[in-house]
Amino acid sequence: MAETFGMVGRTRVAVLVSGTGTLLQSILDNQGQEYSVVLVVADVACAALDRAEAAGVPTAVVPLGADREEWNKQLAAAVDKHAPDIVVSAGFMKIVGAPFLERFEGRLINTHPALLPSFPGAHAVRDALAYGVKVTGTTVHYIDAGVDTGEIIAQRAVDIRPDETEEDLHERIKIEERALIVDVLRRVLPPANDPNDPNNHGKVRFANG
Repeated sequence: MAETFGMVGRTRVAVLVSGTGTLLQSILDNQGQEYSVVLVVADVACAALDRAEAAGVPTAVVPLGADREEWNKQLAAAVDKHAPDIVVSAGFMKIVGAPFLERFEGRLINTHPALLPSFPGAHAVRDALAYGVKVTGTTVHYIDAGVDTGEIIAQRAVDIRPDETEEDLHERIKIEERALIVDVLRRVLPPANDPNDPNNHGKVRFANG
């Protein structure tokens, strides 16, 4: 089992959500010796918050106002209050900006329903079908200032079936996505603090799967 860090030896996880929370539910259901969810934050009232509350996890809502930079600062403050080791964007429908990225750089990760760098953006499943690829999948990656351009952490492939609809394919990708994010969270290692590599300072790393 990978060495973990945080309170009582478990990785402290904060999760950003906006919707129904099916990915969050998988993360909640698989808490254990490796990690625990210490906070769930949304930008709007949503079903994902109900899932968190049912699991006894603290929640917060930070609605987006007219000042996006101020919203990023408020979001960062809300998350920082619970001292997470890692932050997971799980169906979070807002793009975070510099104030949030700077605070959690190297500790902020996302799931995406395609094998990046192919098919970034909001319509990855549709785009994969339209392009005619035979294999797609899901990716867990670090979040940076670009759109799905962060370093890849882990991937799982999903074969595309003949005449498959976008909805059916997306549902099959979600199954792999839920399993993959849990696997990644179970493999968190302590942050690297190599003085010879300033880009890695405080960056969360993962044991080989």
